[in-house]
Amino acid sequence: MDYNNELFGGMVLFCAVVEQNGLTAAARKLGHTPSHVSKEVARLEHRLGVRLLNRTTRKISLTETGRIYYENARRMVTEANVVEARIQTLGDRPFGELNVSLPVVFANGFINRWLPEFVELYPDIILNIDVSDRKADLIGEGIDLLVRIGTLPASDFMTRILFHTAMVTIASPDYLKKFGYPRHPQELASHSLIDFSIHNLTNIWSFQGPERQLVSVGVSPILFCNDPNMEKVMAMAGSGITRLPMLACEAELQSGTLVRILKQFEPDPAPVQLVFPSRINLPAKTRAMIDFLVAKSK
Repeated sequence: MDYNNELFGGMVLFCAVVEQNGLTAAARKLGHTPSHVSKEVARLEHRLGVRLLNRTTRKISLTETGRIYYENARRMVTEANVVEARIQTLGDRPFGELNVSLPVVFANGFINRWLPEFVELYPDIILNIDVSDRKADLIGEGIDLLVRIGTLPASDFMTRILFHTAMVTIASPDYLKKFGYPRHPQELASHSLIDFSIHNLTNIWSFQGPERQLVSVGVSPILFCNDPNMEKVMAMAGSGITRLPMLACEAELQSGTLVRILKQFEPDPAPVQLVFPSRINLPAKTRAMIDFLVAKSK
């Protein structure tokens, strides 16, 4: 396809001259000087290699070629104005496909309960939700909105914190009764551990001491998995100790089916935050989801 940057140059001015029946009237309507309008029409004729207007000191008239050009140009200008008005109208209305990537614990802890309300509020938005803890490519995958837990690396993307969640170390009452209640992270070496992993197996758990010093513990988990629900189920079954964001196990901690341990060594709560490309010309569909999540997280 031949992309001509001047393809529509002068077209709007030319149509205005014809419709206003004169350079001066067209200039007044468009907010230009008559000399500017005259130069733009002359430039258009030069580019096309034809005369479009017959000019006298008192009036103008279309040449035969000018009439053909005007009839087609008028249609294109009218259609362009309709499209622009349509887009401006749509810009205020949330619609279209919204691609969202969510971590598993956030989806299970919140989104699954909130989505029916969002769908009812915004029937013109088609949701495409990826529930995964993988590293997602915001731009490459065309994702409109990410939700991520933890501190993120520096980037040009916009972020907004929804809330903070503690990373808690948990086990079942039966496990602790049978194998003992660790009082210090170093004691974990003698316990069965369950760890989260997507690609690389980890062998270090990091804690924060009472003086905010880093406490690193070498661990040898009996199970690695990339599903926090499996971690929780295994811990509830008494298979071992694991670590999860509070939002993933709050109900179980309240009911007593899981017990929070090593609380005095927990690191600072991690942010749960939204990530999106830019605030500039943010689509209404994305803004609707951001505002919805912010309101629900209060």
